[in-house]
Amino acid sequence: MGSVRAMASTRLLCSFNNRVSDSTKTLARAGWSLSCRRNVSSSPSRLQSCMPGWVIDQYGTNGVLTYTEDIPVPTVNSPSDVMIKVYAASLNPLDIAMRGGYGATLLKLKRHPMSALGSDYGSEFPLILGRDVSGVVVDCGSEVTHVAPGDEVWAAVPPWKQGSLAEFVTLTEYEVSHKPKSVSHAEAASIPYVANTALSALVNAGGLCRDSSSNKRVLITGGSGGVGTFSIQLLKAWGAHVTVTCSQNAEGLVRGLGADEVVDYTAEDASEQLEMMEKFDVVLDNVGGETEQLALGLLKPWSGAKYVTLVTPLLPNTDSMGLLNGMCQAGSSLQSKAIQNIISGGVFYRWGFYAPDGPALDDVSRLVDAGKILPVVEAQFPFTQVPQAFQKLEQGHARGKTVVRVTEEDDQRSEDFVRESYTDTAEFEQERREPAKQY
Repeated sequence: MGSVRAMASTRLLCSFNNRVSDSTKTLARAGWSLSCRRNVSSSPSRLQSCMPGWVIDQYGTNGVLTYTEDIPVPTVNSPSDVMIKVYAASLNPLDIAMRGGYGATLLKLKRHPMSALGSDYGSEFPLILGRDVSGVVVDCGSEVTHVAPGDEVWAAVPPWKQGSLAEFVTLTEYEVSHKPKSVSHAEAASIPYVANTALSALVNAGGLCRDSSSNKRVLITGGSGGVGTFSIQLLKAWGAHVTVTCSQNAEGLVRGLGADEVVDYTAEDASEQLEMMEKFDVVLDNVGGETEQLALGLLKPWSGAKYVTLVTPLLPNTDSMGLLNGMCQAGSSLQSKAIQNIISGGVFYRWGFYAPDGPALDDVSRLVDAGKILPVVEAQFPFTQVPQAFQKLEQGHARGKTVVRVTEEDDQRSEDFVRESYTDTAEFEQERREPAKQY
């Protein structure tokens, strides 16, 4: 297996080296940056000394995003490491929050455990954002068996690792999965992070799975975003009955993905509409705030029903109160609400979080190739327009994912689906033409 991997890696290296001698036009189309010094050595994990990418050197608004061609190439340091050439990445609301410093305290501890002793132990900067990647394996550690150099893969990048808005990213084998064959890299990049987040919430916290979801009633609040659009399709593939809250303009999109019932959350009687429905087995809350109390009252009492929220105080608390106090306060809040709801109505109150899971993405890949799950891409941006991609996402009212093409592709099928789902096509085009907000 090692010799086969080495031969495949050598062939891939030769392919990359040949590109360097091609014309400038071919290089640009392939996503290579001519001004970045390339020192290709015999070691696959040291393909070059630097790479282009977008970094932040401090927390702040969109102005902190900086393009550079001097990022050290991530190397294969562990037997389980997989180095990936990034073809496409996508943005999540978490990227915007992290750009502003969200979760900095706890994430820094995850990156540098010794930082718990003081601020002088390691720095997160320069920090590369981007939580999704679709690309091609360049190199693997000696114990990697699931993928090999040359394989097309996708993955969700954990928030404590350097992200995908660069030419290369290195992850562990457990975090990586084979990309669906039926979709482009741009489409594939829209799925991994929301898939891992939704699966963690629905399965680990919500107690659902393929074999136990038939005829279960599930409510998804904020259903037109990345996690929502993925969850609708997954739950329908599992046989669940899905109700979604979203704005009126997103109704066509979520119904097109399979939602059985849709409630416009901006309607004056939105709460009354939900309260008149049959009670739910599971609520997946992407909104939080005032929605929480309403959603808890919509669950079937004394039946093991579960409320799962992705809006938790853990990271904000550790940022504002410090590591120990923040974790204690968050834990106390979770325990209090869990006890209160189990006593008052037999309802389980739980938090949902992203969890890396390459094997789960293998299952998702098969569902995509079977046509059960469609990548929902609202907008695509070239690698030169990463700040504009952030601005687009920051405007809110997402209809799927915002993708960054690190290597250019021409596939627009998912964006066409989103356009067709708008109640008013002219409104979609207007939103696409509107200048992005300035931050």
